[in-house]
Amino acid sequence: MAEFGFNEHHQSEVINYMRFARSKRVLRLKTIDSCFEELKDSRLVDETFTVDEVKEMLDGLQVVVRGEVEMELINTAHTNVLLLRQLFSQAEKFYLRLQSDISELENRELLEQVAEFEKTDFKTTDKINQETSKPKLAPLNEGGVSELLNKEITRLQEENDKLKARLRTLESQAMSALDEKTKAERALKDLQKVHGEQQLAAKSQEISSLEDTVEALREDYERSLSANAVSQKDLQENLISSKHELLRVQEQLALAEKELEKKFQQTAAYRNMKEILTKKNEQIKDIRKRLQRYEPNE
Repeated sequence: MAEFGFNEHHQSEVINYMRFARSKRVLRLKTIDSCFEELKDSRLVDETFTVDEVKEMLDGLQVVVRGEVEMELINTAHTNVLLLRQLFSQAEKFYLRLQSDISELENRELLEQVAEFEKTDFKTTDKINQETSKPKLAPLNEGGVSELLNKEITRLQEENDKLKARLRTLESQAMSALDEKTKAERALKDLQKVHGEQQLAAKSQEISSLEDTVEALREDYERSLSANAVSQKDLQENLISSKHELLRVQEQLALAEKELEKKFQQTAAYRNMKEILTKKNEQIKDIRKRLQRYEPNE
């Protein structure tokens, strides 16, 4: 990294920081991979899914992955703040005023050079880094200033170790919280599954009860139809019998009328009335003849 203006000591420090950042990045990527594996193991157990189920799984995965990425970004920013704090503290001991150019942080050319260095020179300098495990500042001169700087460096190293320990604790707590969250989600899904099965059983029982009720109504209806058919058949038979009886009675009445008429014609009153009617008819004919004589020609 000679193009960046680093000496050997500074290059070693940069490599240590890049190694630290890479280890954190790898850990976070493993965590994100575990989120996907957890989704596959816990949800992708059926052969088919509805659109709502797929949307629900993707929404849940989005929340978890977004939380992991956000946590990593926040942790990286805070780590950089701690690194700058160390550098500024050391510079103040030498009465130096450090300045930074934020625009250079987005310089694509420099970023590509850093990426290339990570791919090539990063591996070749691992042996050198093993020999210098802790950063040290070269003393400016012998005496109180050097001792003061060494004490400050020791204090900063201790503080850095404490922060690293705190960071590891927070990461462990975060992983535990993630595990607890995953367990809680599994428990919630199991509870929802049990609740759904209970609702399905209740619906099945209700449907069975309705089917029994419909079957009973159908049987009653069939019995009613059968009874109505029998009643209708009896009514038809009774009607036919009544018609036959009516015809028989009408025939008897007709015979009786004929018999009565025959008997009435044989009585003296009938003969007298017939003679009177015959005489009256003859008189009427005689009167008509007389009237025809006296009628005008027209």
